[in-house]
Amino acid sequence: MASHRKPRQRPLSGPAVRTAATTLALAGAATATAFEGVSQAEPRQTPAQVAADVDRLYEEAEAATERYNGAKEKADEAERALTGLRDEAARRTDRLNTARGALGALAAGQYRSGSLGPAVQLAMAADPQEYLERAAFLSRTGDRTAAEVASVRAQLEQVAKVREKASGRLADLRGRRDELAETKALVEGRLAGAKRLLAKLTAQERAAYEARSAPTTATAAAPAGAVSPVAARSAAPAPADGSRAARAIAFAHGAIGKPYVWGATGPGSFDCSGLTQAAWRAAGVALPRTTYTQINAGRRVSRDQLAPGDLVFFYSGVTHVGLYIGNGQMIHAPRPGSTVRVAPVDSMPWAGASRPA
Repeated sequence: MASHRKPRQRPLSGPAVRTAATTLALAGAATATAFEGVSQAEPRQTPAQVAADVDRLYEEAEAATERYNGAKEKADEAERALTGLRDEAARRTDRLNTARGALGALAAGQYRSGSLGPAVQLAMAADPQEYLERAAFLSRTGDRTAAEVASVRAQLEQVAKVREKASGRLADLRGRRDELAETKALVEGRLAGAKRLLAKLTAQERAAYEARSAPTTATAAAPAGAVSPVAARSAAPAPADGSRAARAIAFAHGAIGKPYVWGATGPGSFDCSGLTQAAWRAAGVALPRTTYTQINAGRRVSRDQLAPGDLVFFYSGVTHVGLYIGNGQMIHAPRPGSTVRVAPVDSMPWAGASRPA
């Protein structure tokens, strides 16, 4: 009978067709991706490729370190200013409270002595001369009260201004601290990435990478690319003329062998700009904290005019600095994992030079 016939299946059309096609396409893509992931393993980087990536991460870390140094310097300035403003507000508040107390005592005394009108006081006076003396006293007291009130008002305004400035400095300090935290995370992320890449190398490959940036003044007894701090010290002795430049170079020589630590200014460790700042501070010259401010702190000199003591800068962003010691060499703090050492100035991309003194 018709009622027992199997209903005819209608072909899919319209939205149903599109939905089914999309589902099949996604399933096919997922299957292809899965097979692709199984069949194509990530190729192993060559030591040269790893070295290039590590160099890039170190360069980015050093650029971020200099930004961190600049932000920290400004945060320290904001904190010192905030402390000074808070101290000033406390001193002004103490003076204001003292002035308020004096004004209150004066007002109370006026109330007690001036509660009677001039006519009554004249009637109570033994003679007109006594009345005139009392009137003169009240007049002087009134002038003093006006001066005291004006002083208190002025001090109130001053305290309010100081507190407003302190509030602005506090907001600035909080912003600087946020910037510090973000930049610190960036530096540490780049350094962690470099460490992971270096871990992929064999011990021999890591040694070869380290040897690239080692001083070139090794003795004959030392292995190729390696040098002791003693050999590095004897390679370029500091001038003995007693000049500021000589004193700065002598300090840098004394720092050879100390570790690079990002953000450090000594005495036990340094980053690149921390070393040059400390060296010239030992010579009595104050340099700013960062590479990009140190390059403008003195007179700019060309490469063919370099003299011992000059600051030499590298990379397009002026993110590295060393102290020139003559004979085409400098003392610098290269990067994390290394130590302060002697190196040729042509070992990195040249950016410029300046003479602090």
